[in-house]
Amino acid sequence: MTARKQGEEPAPVSFTESLRELEAILARIEGEEVDLDLLASELGRAAELLELCRGKIRKAEVEVSQIVQRLEPPSAGE
Repeated sequence: MTARKQGEEPAPVSFTESLRELEAILARIEGEEVDLDLLASELGRAAELLELCRGKIRKAEVEVSQIVQRLEPPSAGE
């Protein structure tokens, strides 16, 4: 992700916070509430949040797969 400029909101820590902010940005864009001068900034922030959410989802998938593998009974050949 890119570094935040002074005075800008820090990146959300949790998936839920990130998703909530992303949804708010999308609602503003879809509702045509975003000034054209701010559109690129809003889209950039949305891209950062999307990247953050995707990373958290990938990490969770790996962790869940590892847990499931540990819970599976050993096969007959082991």
